[in-house]
Amino acid sequence: MHIVLQLIPKKYLIGGTLILLGLSGLLIMSTIVAITGEFEKDSQQSEVTEIEGGGIGVGTANVSPEVMKYQPLLEKYAQTHGLDASYVPIMMALMMQESGGRGNDPMQSSESFCGSVGCISSPELSVDKGVLHFKSVLEKAHYDLKLCLQSYNFGGGFINYVMKNGGKYTPELAISFSQLQYQKVKHTGNYHCVRPEMVPYSACYGDALYVNAVLKYYTGTITADGKPAAPASGGSGSKSGVKVIDAGKTLIGKTRYVFGGGRSQSDINAGRFDCSSFVRWAFEQVGVNVGPMSGVTTDTLKTQGQAINPKDMKPGDVVFFDTYKIDGHVGIYVGNNQFLGCQGKTGVAIASMAKGTYFGERFNGRVKRF
Repeated sequence: MHIVLQLIPKKYLIGGTLILLGLSGLLIMSTIVAITGEFEKDSQQSEVTEIEGGGIGVGTANVSPEVMKYQPLLEKYAQTHGLDASYVPIMMALMMQESGGRGNDPMQSSESFCGSVGCISSPELSVDKGVLHFKSVLEKAHYDLKLCLQSYNFGGGFINYVMKNGGKYTPELAISFSQLQYQKVKHTGNYHCVRPEMVPYSACYGDALYVNAVLKYYTGTITADGKPAAPASGGSGSKSGVKVIDAGKTLIGKTRYVFGGGRSQSDINAGRFDCSSFVRWAFEQVGVNVGPMSGVTTDTLKTQGQAINPKDMKPGDVVFFDTYKIDGHVGIYVGNNQFLGCQGKTGVAIASMAKGTYFGERFNGRVKRF
């Protein structure tokens, strides 16, 4: 063999090697495309900067990519501390105002945790203690969300002040509290007005306009009592759950899975969907808005609705699967260990999530009721 190779001109050997390398590269690339074609468009999802939130009133928190990356931690510690996930978008708006998602203490929770600024140097600890503090303040504020937000800035004394003066947050109470507190501390020289418009009022303690500063990153409504609202249309696990399944079934055999599809009317008209856009479409047919057509993803869907124990899930509940990432695939539970979804090889179809099946092994236990 060595003698044969010596007889072949070197230029042909080099050319042959390059051809083989090129063919190998094409084979590898086609394999990667075939594998990733089953899943959501990750690169598209990573650019999304809108989070859909329910509960406190359906709305959208518009935040930076730096804040977006903390969504999984906020959800994790909301669950750890028993806080409804509906508040995650508001906490993301709060983080946006506090730090823009930058630094080692993105929720600025050092002072509430240890009584002094700068004692937290771990972003995860900041989120952990920030969520815990948010929940504590929310409960003390009797779920008056605006009172909770302003108290996150002012401290717990503002809640006591409000309870003695009508019991409900108003911008006027925020300004008067700031005035009173500033008179007590201005001699220290450590306080100055963070907002020039507050100088004429001598309201230079904290940020008297903090509520509006946070809510400018949140577009939507807030219920009167600030508490999580009941799931839309009585809950997807009730009669409306059957309706959403019936609506979704009308697309069986009429669609194909397209990476990032279903986010324009032309896609929908042509039957091009991915998993999350199909779920959004199905709920829209029964009058339930779970997000904008152009921005819905598995990450926005999982922040909505009411968390349900997998043991209690009913037809119409939304189920999530860890495929190419955590919560990478989503569908609508139809009962008997089956779900309705848009999958890579079948388009919209009913698939099994029983133990031992592909999706059964990837079901992560996250169930939401819209």
